[in-house]
Amino acid sequence: MATKTENPNTNLPLFYKNPVALDAAAHKDWKLNAALDFSFTKTANAVPINVIEMPQICHFYPIAFSPDGRATPVALIGLRDNENLFLNAKSEWLSDAYIPSYIRRYPFIFSEGQDGGQLTLCIDDTPQTVLHKGEGQGFFDDKNGPSQLSSNALEFCKSYHAAAQQTLAFSAELAQSGLLVDRQAEITVPGDKKLQFAGFQIVDEAKLADLPDAEFLKWRKNGWLPFLYAHLFSSAQWQRLTRLLNDRMANGG
Repeated sequence: MATKTENPNTNLPLFYKNPVALDAAAHKDWKLNAALDFSFTKTANAVPINVIEMPQICHFYPIAFSPDGRATPVALIGLRDNENLFLNAKSEWLSDAYIPSYIRRYPFIFSEGQDGGQLTLCIDDTPQTVLHKGEGQGFFDDKNGPSQLSSNALEFCKSYHAAAQQTLAFSAELAQSGLLVDRQAEITVPGDKKLQFAGFQIVDEAKLADLPDAEFLKWRKNGWLPFLYAHLFSSAQWQRLTRLLNDRMANGG
């Protein structure tokens, strides 16, 4: 298992293949592909999350942190490489599970200017996401202004970007805090076989309990303690992941 937040063969964010800045003149005929579903997540076993959604995430997924020194929080959605256990055969997300905002944002994303100040709304231009001709929801109206679809996407991306900045600050502090430890899990699958699951980090509860008072107060002042506790509470969801895997393997998956 690897908690990857980028495409394996590019430096692009996970899931994105060809982000293009939306432009009214160049893309007035472009439409969102109505057939777009969650199949783009099929081969992911972890997805980045923002700290503000961790109190919701912890009720559905184990939360871990990337082992790359950046401590990116991720929701674990699979236990084997290239497998999302929350996606059914119809490419539908399990109906009783919260869908992380990183997934709900797709296929839109912001690109940042070189100075980090200019944000531009982009669409991942692939045959699965965009129709260059045909019927469907357009990105621009007949006056070359943003359509309701684009306006909604822009607002969602703004909210996501703000939450992502908060997450970066949290992760930077966590990465240098000494609280994280490498972990691996051993999962029992049908046939009484053992599956090793590794490549992630968690907060060590003993180290958190021993945190100096001044450090603990800093975490509380920054409003980050609920996120640490959500991560710790999420460990109960390992049982759910194991059950989903066992059910899939029992059905020949």
